[in-house]
Amino acid sequence: MPLHRLESLSALAPAEWDDLVPGDSPFLRHAFLSAMEDSGSLGPRSGWRAEHLLHYEGDQLIAALPAYRKWHSSGEYVFDHGWADACRRAGIAYYPKLLVAVPFSPVSGPRLLAKRPEDGRELLAALPGYLDIESLSSAHVNFTDPITDTLLAEQPGWLQRIGCQYHWQNRGYGDFQDFLDALSSRKRKQMRKEREQVAGQGIDFEWLEGHQLSEVQWDFVYACYSNTYQVRGQAPYLTREFFSLVADRMPESIRVVLAKQGSRPVAMAFSLIGGDSFYGRYWGCLAEFDRLHFETCFYQGMEYAIDKGIKRFDAGAQGEHKLIRGFEPVITHSWHYLTHPGLREAVADFLDQERAGILAYAEEARTALPYRQVD
Repeated sequence: MPLHRLESLSALAPAEWDDLVPGDSPFLRHAFLSAMEDSGSLGPRSGWRAEHLLHYEGDQLIAALPAYRKWHSSGEYVFDHGWADACRRAGIAYYPKLLVAVPFSPVSGPRLLAKRPEDGRELLAALPGYLDIESLSSAHVNFTDPITDTLLAEQPGWLQRIGCQYHWQNRGYGDFQDFLDALSSRKRKQMRKEREQVAGQGIDFEWLEGHQLSEVQWDFVYACYSNTYQVRGQAPYLTREFFSLVADRMPESIRVVLAKQGSRPVAMAFSLIGGDSFYGRYWGCLAEFDRLHFETCFYQGMEYAIDKGIKRFDAGAQGEHKLIRGFEPVITHSWHYLTHPGLREAVADFLDQERAGILAYAEEARTALPYRQVD
């Protein structure tokens, strides 16, 4: 089956792409992914090249993979640096590789976009041949949903990898106090104290939707975002233009909370909403305030989700400190196809051992949750 390669999403009509995207997946929308490309956040200098794979039936697009050719493993949050290093030492070329994912976003969701499962199966079955033709070492499909998991499990040669994140569930809380009442006494007091410490520094919060922010406010958002990388001596993944483009193309999905001391903004958190989920994405501050990160990134998002009746809060990858604040361990999935037989065998052995460790960790992590024990 011939695969069509698309190196710029802007060359495809938004409606044609979005017709394959589930309505509750903001990260897969043409608006979000094209803003990444058009803003220069992706491109030759970044080591990412858009290489979306399309499957047509006549003139109709019936399946697609949001894919990227990569010359490194940064910005993926499913870490294969060790595999690449082993290849380097063995004289095996690991780059370039093909990544199917949302750039810089460790958010689970559909990765194979198709109205019918059979259309997706044909596209996936053609991938190994595409890798051979293009001299790509491997294909990686990160943070998959159950439908994609099922389809990839049917394909020969694919290896499944699991990971662990922390998500907060809104169990019908009437307000934030209702959530606190579900916690043990000690944890409840700890959260109250953290919030009081922030309030005691004279900090208030303002929630804005995408269309409500001025370019000056977007300048502030970007300054905060980029500062989180600069303090670690790294360059930010996203350009300033990305925020203006995504605000113009999908403002209804964007939520920004500004932390203000008096009239002066000092920190922000940028989030997206889709369906019954709230996704915390980017955070940053321009001055240090005690406990401000927890309030801005976690408690404000929880309170917003409760107020709007949103069921799930995904605050991003990593962060065991989320456990004691009520974020529960959730298993994530990714899939990997490695063309070199020896590498595939070695990685398969590694993943078997890693899987057992992650499942044991996730079970143990639940003991750190702050909720009251119910008899």
